[in-house]
Amino acid sequence: MKPIQFTILFSAFILISALIRVVLAYRQVRHVSRCADQVPNAFKDRITLEEHKKAAAYTITKTQFSLVDLLLNVGVLLALTLLGGLNILDHWLRLHMSPGIWQQTVLILLVTFLSSIIDIPLAAWRQFKIEADFGFNRMTPKLFIADLFKGWVLGAVIGIPLIACILWLMNTVSYWWLGAWALMTVFSLAIQALYPVLIAPIFNKFTPLPEGATRERVHALLARTGFSSKGIFTIDGSKRSGHGNAYFAGMGKAKRIVFFDTLLTGLNDDQIEAILAHELGHFARKHIIKRMIISFVLSFVGFAVLGYLANQLWFYIGLGVHPHLIAAENNALALILFSMCSSVFTFPVAPLGSWFSRKHEYEADAFAAQHSEANALISALVSLYKENSSTLTPDALHSLFYDSHPPASLRIAHLQKYCRL
Repeated sequence: MKPIQFTILFSAFILISALIRVVLAYRQVRHVSRCADQVPNAFKDRITLEEHKKAAAYTITKTQFSLVDLLLNVGVLLALTLLGGLNILDHWLRLHMSPGIWQQTVLILLVTFLSSIIDIPLAAWRQFKIEADFGFNRMTPKLFIADLFKGWVLGAVIGIPLIACILWLMNTVSYWWLGAWALMTVFSLAIQALYPVLIAPIFNKFTPLPEGATRERVHALLARTGFSSKGIFTIDGSKRSGHGNAYFAGMGKAKRIVFFDTLLTGLNDDQIEAILAHELGHFARKHIIKRMIISFVLSFVGFAVLGYLANQLWFYIGLGVHPHLIAAENNALALILFSMCSSVFTFPVAPLGSWFSRKHEYEADAFAAQHSEANALISALVSLYKENSSTLTPDALHSLFYDSHPPASLRIAHLQKYCRL
């Protein structure tokens, strides 16, 4: 392939992906607006018209803001590639550092840091304007800045050795991409194991679930489903947001069950048990393992493609890199370009991932209905829809691209089949 051909292909995919996103946003805003004045029949006795309108307004605001995010991301991508931004950064670093692995590592860190800096105004607006306007923000500017610095430090501590190892493999090993894939696989498994005990506590306070009826219900559910856990915890999610959630962290017998404090205050014991049963369903149906396997397979394919592209001059020149920067000692450019541009080419197939995730959600709901009350899960979900101002009427095509969970109406209808008369 000639460089100009790849430039045209890359530009075409940017345009196509951007147009798809704009059309999806337009459809979402139009559909949610049209349905805002009437609560769907399945929810009329559970959600008020005022709550439904709030969810519609919240959804529309977030969708419209996503277009600003899209515009900025496209602008940054073009600035770093076709407009020569990477050339400028690499030239500047070469004036201050000798070529080699550490110069390449710093180049990757610099691009990552600049992208993070550019995103700060959007993140602040999202948190302190949009979330605050709809009553969800609990975060202070001090905590926002603290989280930002913690993320940077953590990223540097973890990222620098990892990047340096991958660059070393690229410089010294023939089939480096295979070694890099193995390294990333081991790294991913290690992060999953260490996250609940080393990483998550940096940002949140974990407290064992206190003795009482809720804890007894949880232990009873774990016993009858044969699930082992290292502990049941609550975290102080309310210090950042009014949204509620629950999740599992860790691997093997070291798994932890984690509830946001906002979730526990908004649901009764029957509902909490049903939500937990749903999460247990993901483990019982091997969803976590299946997703990991798929992730590793896709990662393998990605590294194989990168291994090929790293040796193609048209890949670099077609993305705006000056020919004199393309050399064996500048493999950082391959990593940066691939990581920035891969999403442009893969976005059109996003519905496949969405479909797979929704299938798992239905299966987990079915498991929850078997080990708890389906009605309790329905009421819990409706409560979460209401408390989180989640729209009940998303546009079908927009949801197909972006939503990992089925639309509310379809999910409730699926659960009603399991309700005991």
